[in-house]
Amino acid sequence: MISALLPNYNRADLAFERGEGAWLWTTDGRRFLDFGSGIATASLGHGHKGLADAIAAQAHKVMHVSNLYRIPQAEQLAARLVAATFADTVFFCNSGAEANEGLIKMVRKTMSATGKPERFGIICFEGAFHGRTLATLAATGNDHYLEGFGPKVEGFKHVPLNNMNAVRDAIDGHTAGILVEPVQGEGGMRSADVQFLRDLRVMCDEFGLVMALDEVQCGMGRSGKLFAHEWAGIEPDVISSAKGIGGGFPLGAVLAKEWVGRHLVPGTHGTTFGGNPLACTAGNAVLDVILAPGFLAEVVRKGEMLKDGVQKLIADFPAIFAEARGQGLMQGIKCVIPAGQVQVAFTGEGLMTVTAGENVVRLVPPLVTSEADLSEALVMMRRAAQGLASAAKAAAQ
Repeated sequence: MISALLPNYNRADLAFERGEGAWLWTTDGRRFLDFGSGIATASLGHGHKGLADAIAAQAHKVMHVSNLYRIPQAEQLAARLVAATFADTVFFCNSGAEANEGLIKMVRKTMSATGKPERFGIICFEGAFHGRTLATLAATGNDHYLEGFGPKVEGFKHVPLNNMNAVRDAIDGHTAGILVEPVQGEGGMRSADVQFLRDLRVMCDEFGLVMALDEVQCGMGRSGKLFAHEWAGIEPDVISSAKGIGGGFPLGAVLAKEWVGRHLVPGTHGTTFGGNPLACTAGNAVLDVILAPGFLAEVVRKGEMLKDGVQKLIADFPAIFAEARGQGLMQGIKCVIPAGQVQVAFTGEGLMTVTAGENVVRLVPPLVTSEADLSEALVMMRRAAQGLASAAKAAAQ
């Protein structure tokens, strides 16, 4: 008999009742160091006073009114994001998949509204993950995720990441734009090369294409910049954002330049919950922290500390770990043995992580993680690696 809660997740047998910073406590009193952050979402960790107080105060006033009326909290958050980025305008929604769906519609509508309706195709990249709606599944291109849901949405091509020749070969008379993650989180913490992003910008200008970036996971400070494309020194035309933007409160956004965003006029796109007073209050509280002087520099410094420790682990346990990947506090370890086995060993030591493609374990702690937390995590990982190595040795005898 099916359970009341649809069993479409392989859930770990852990239930958490409270958290503080990078730590979580289960209902049975166990403590875990959270380097999964709700899949890179709890950007300010757990129980953050500024975020919690802001949400509570707003909840006592008004939570939802719909987009039939002005929402001052959304206007404030949009203005702050515009001031801090390349964008001229922002559309708020509820999730990363919804942000990417809006982005895709924006790219297509731009071409249609400027007299090129035949240009609706988008070039995407192997290893991508853009969401679970039918359009974003097609943009993702993973056959496993598409299986059983009927014909896939047309208009998406997939080429290897960091291969400009393949991108150019894929352009035809139907191409409207490209969609790329500066760092592929689900795809195994694979980074787009800085020069590749710069070349994509030049190519989009050359062919009149929309340069669209999925920054759902790598944005909002996780790379050490507000958005990861800033490391390449480029300006995209439109990006998606979610996950860390609300610090765990459901919020997504599409940030766009005017020439792209102006075509979503009233009646072309919308959302019931997106950008409501409560969600945007959370977004403003998160920005208060991330945009504070010196905060992103600290993310860079702590990311380097984490990567240095991981590289030492790889050197000491080459039969377990193969490669360090990622940027800032979005790190990954490519494993030699199954990544799921490594994740279980980490959990056994009290460290929560997330697996990804290409046999990678993701380390995506809250951006407010302390040096002491990082040091403890590295100790936990080392103990887990020693246990795995000892078990492998015993099995070989």
